[in-house]
Amino acid sequence: MAEPFKKSPTRDTFESLVVTVILAIFGTTFILQAFKIPTGSMENTLLIGDHLLVNKFVYAYHSGFWSRLLPYREIRRGDVIVFKFPSTEEQEEPGEHFVKRVIGVPGDHIRIFHRQVFVNGQPLDETYIHHSFLGELRPGDDFPPSDSEYLRGATASWLADISNHITKDELVVPPGEYFAMGDNREQSWDSRFWGFVPRTVISGRPLMIYWSYETPRDEYLRTSLGDRLAQTFDLIIHFPTKTRWRRTFMFVH
Repeated sequence: MAEPFKKSPTRDTFESLVVTVILAIFGTTFILQAFKIPTGSMENTLLIGDHLLVNKFVYAYHSGFWSRLLPYREIRRGDVIVFKFPSTEEQEEPGEHFVKRVIGVPGDHIRIFHRQVFVNGQPLDETYIHHSFLGELRPGDDFPPSDSEYLRGATASWLADISNHITKDELVVPPGEYFAMGDNREQSWDSRFWGFVPRTVISGRPLMIYWSYETPRDEYLRTSLGDRLAQTFDLIIHFPTKTRWRRTFMFVH
């Protein structure tokens, strides 16, 4: 009788490594994505330096048989979403990833009066909202604007297109698109300033914060080699003291 085939330790290790890499690629492509919050537009829900796991599976395209078996669901008003910045006349291809909250779904009528958001004529209860400025009104605090002059910071393409979506002083969200804003309203560059988020660029929903580290507000602008080395040194030295331990494994709502 022939002896059973025995794999060498090297081959066994190699096969395990290959399987691990395949599973990792599959997971990051279809299920989870790591993402770091670079700005304060979603404070205090998400802070600068929060590291997220994004559920890419929940909003995946589905139809027919699979929709009854797998935990897909539609995007809802109030969801926090991750998406690529939509293409515009100024930028032909989708750009960097953004994180915002869905305020309007297709068919919704949106109006903001003195920072109070109204959806389909009803005031929106926003327990998550944060205001950086409590004084005078700023661009976007009344929306849609009566004049484009009051929407400073908006893209040229949006200023030219916004009137096509206004009915009786309300912005109407078109099919297949969403209206999204940051929770930190006065510090958020969002749908008020560049338009709707197409369904096709939405990649997922933040699931949880797996790590949070105190990070300077302008760190995302520091991209030189020297800056990167300084950031790495800071992380090594201050990891225990600057990690926001209470935010570890917090779910995002």
